[in-house]
Amino acid sequence: MSAAFLLLSTFLASAVEMVEALTIVLAVGITRGWRSALIGVGCAVVALAVVVALLGPALTRVPLNDLRIVIGVLLLIFGLQWLRKAILRASGYKAQHDEDAIYQRELAEARTADTIVRASVDWYAFTLSFKGVFLEGLEVAFIVLTFGSAQGSVPLAAVGAAAAILVVALAGMLVHAPLSRVPENTMKFVVGVMLTTFGTFWSAEGAGVNWPGSDAAIFGVLAFVALTSLASVAVLRQQRTRFAVAELEL
Repeated sequence: MSAAFLLLSTFLASAVEMVEALTIVLAVGITRGWRSALIGVGCAVVALAVVVALLGPALTRVPLNDLRIVIGVLLLIFGLQWLRKAILRASGYKAQHDEDAIYQRELAEARTADTIVRASVDWYAFTLSFKGVFLEGLEVAFIVLTFGSAQGSVPLAAVGAAAAILVVALAGMLVHAPLSRVPENTMKFVVGVMLTTFGTFWSAEGAGVNWPGSDAAIFGVLAFVALTSLASVAVLRQQRTRFAVAELEL
C-alpha cells in the first residue's frame, strides 16, 4: 500500500513541477531558438544529477527514525504550503494557476529581451531554460530523495518521478504547446494532501508513535487531511459569498 502511495505521490508532484518547467522551455525555444534552450536544459539535468549524487548517499547514513522526523517536518512545511495555496485557489481567494497566461508572458519577455550570444549560444535562452529546469528539478529531486529515503526505496520514488518527466516531455513534444488542459490546480491540491499526509505519518513514526495498522494508517491520515481541506474550502467559499452579498447590499 505504502509503495503505491509513494509511486503515485512522486509521479503527481513531479508532473506538476515539470509542467511548469515545460512552459518556460517551450516559450524560450519557440521565440529564441531550440538549440540554446535545449543546451540549457541539458546543463540543468547534469547539474541536478550532481546534486542528487552528492545528497543521496549522505541521507543513507542518517538513522532511519531521525531521518523520518527531519523529512516528515520538511514535508509538512512543504505540503502545507501547497495545500494552503490550493485551498485558497479552490475557494476563490487566490487566482487559479494559468499556464496559458504564464506562457504568453514568457513569450512576450523572450521576444523583447536583448540578444547576447556567447560561444554561439543565446545567453538569454540558455539561462532561462537552465533556471526553469534546474529550480523545478530541484523540487523533484527533493521529493524523490525525501520520499524514497524515508520509505527506504529511493529507486521506486525515482521511477515515479522519471515516469512523470517522460509523460510531460512526450506530451509537450506532441502538442508543442503548454499543457493548459492538465488540471494542475487539482493536482496541486492532491499533492498537497499527500505531502501533508506523509509528513504527518513519518514525523510521528520517527518520534516513536506506533500507528494502528502500521502502514495502513496512512489511509486514515489521508482521509483526515483531505476531509479537513475540503471542509476548509467549503467554509471559505461560504464566507466569500457572504462578503460579496454584504458588499452588494451596501
